[in-house]
Amino acid sequence: MLTVREDIKVFDCTIRDGGLMNNYHFTDEFVRGVYETCVAAGVDYMEIGKNNSPTLQSPEEYGAWNFCREEDIRRIVGENNTDLKIAVMSDIGRVVKDELLPKSESVVDMVRIATYIHQIPAAIELIEDAHAKGYETTVNIMAISKSFDGELDGVLEQLSKTPVDVIYIADSFGSFYPEQINKLTEKYTKVAKSVGKKVGIHAHNNLQLAFANTLEALIYGTSYIDVTIAGLGRGAGNCSMELLLGFLKNPKYKQLPVLEFIEKHIVPLEKEMDWGYSIPYMITGQLNEHPRSAMKARDEGNTAYTAFYKELITIDE
Repeated sequence: MLTVREDIKVFDCTIRDGGLMNNYHFTDEFVRGVYETCVAAGVDYMEIGKNNSPTLQSPEEYGAWNFCREEDIRRIVGENNTDLKIAVMSDIGRVVKDELLPKSESVVDMVRIATYIHQIPAAIELIEDAHAKGYETTVNIMAISKSFDGELDGVLEQLSKTPVDVIYIADSFGSFYPEQINKLTEKYTKVAKSVGKKVGIHAHNNLQLAFANTLEALIYGTSYIDVTIAGLGRGAGNCSMELLLGFLKNPKYKQLPVLEFIEKHIVPLEKEMDWGYSIPYMITGQLNEHPRSAMKARDEGNTAYTAFYKELITIDE
């Protein structure tokens, strides 16, 4: 008899990761459309944006979904009387701990902490605060492709002693191949399972491997799977929701609502925003470099790929 894995949670990041492309200036219609699609598709979590502080980032420059005030979220989801859980992401250095309401006063279910390795003490403080206020928590350790094994081992050991629920493998630069994801999954799950925690995967598509890397992590024990509709996300984008739901073959998940959203909202958006696989992102992924130079090249319509590659190799050397 065929069975499904009950530990798998499909996690939509369309607004949060896609917002990096337009400084979170999505219309309410678009955000509500993502919410309704996630509900109809049986998705487990929706990351509706970031809860960064308007005292640290400009509300003129950034839209509502960079701040996720309670009234803005409720304008979209009401009391959220559905099975879908709502998440927000806290960037270390851009949040004010005291601004996070107790869970009893919020429609948000989960707080996700995004941190670089050198920020781990501040991340642990935020995890403990969010957990004490009643939220589920995850931690995304960014730029791990630039870290040394011993360093990452130490960080995982520290995080294993916190109340965090899920520890994420984040392929920040889109530079990992499946065999590396396999080893990372083994490393993360070994630590997480020993203390009753779960592991998640957040993949970027610089090398056209977001879906393949997600499956690799999934097959070898990762439970929380980050996806975005049509891969919408910063630059090269993310693992596509419609690909993953088709793979899972779990009757709980429905692909049709996602295709309907793509038809209605993503097709028009593609005329305004440019994301997905491209040569500059491929190059930064292969060289394990931050994609900021690829963002600039793409924004400027720079197709001098040979010069771009040579320049990055020179910097690398």
